[in-house]
Amino acid sequence: MAKQKTITVQNVEVQVIAENDRDFICITDMANAKDNESRAADIIKNWIRNRYTLEFLGTWEQMNNPDFKVVEFDHFKMQAGLNSFVLSASEWIEKTNAIGLLVKKGRYGGTYAHRDIAFEFGSAISAPFKLYLIKEFQRLKEDENDRLKLDWNLQRTLAKINYQIHTDAIKENLIPKELSKQEINFVYANEADLLNVALFGITAKQWRDSNPKAE
Repeated sequence: MAKQKTITVQNVEVQVIAENDRDFICITDMANAKDNESRAADIIKNWIRNRYTLEFLGTWEQMNNPDFKVVEFDHFKMQAGLNSFVLSASEWIEKTNAIGLLVKKGRYGGTYAHRDIAFEFGSAISAPFKLYLIKEFQRLKEDENDRLKLDWNLQRTLAKINYQIHTDAIKENLIPKELSKQEINFVYANEADLLNVALFGITAKQWRDSNPKAE
């Protein structure tokens, strides 16, 4: 399920969602900054049908999407510039198997674009809007990173407290007096890994293997 957040860009609320580990920005909201809501879809259609935009979208997809249908893309590119050529976001997605654009229904419905593409669309609104959009998006990501760091530090603190309680309990209840020092260390390590899995979902060794450069 996508996580939805809001940023405010020049007094316009713009929805941001995270889906499949990618950030998408609502370009329908962005289009409303240029004109009224009834025209947003037309603004997006006119932007997509532009040859430069199509080349940008096609290049982005080829760089990020192994399932992108290049033949269909070439077909659209040949038509770009003709007065009769019309292309919607839904048609682009359906025909080319594109992943850089999303069309959502419901309360937070509209056309969403991967942040790279949304920033490019910002140029179609205005240069100041694009710059403020990038600034507000960066602020959102910095806030998210700060919260993640806070959560991680809190988890580490709780882990240290629980580890002390855990080791005391092991010493009192699980370690026979006749065990050697090496055998005692093995019992501690085993029980500590149970705690790591409970709190973080991985053992200490698995974390070190995944983060070889971490201290």
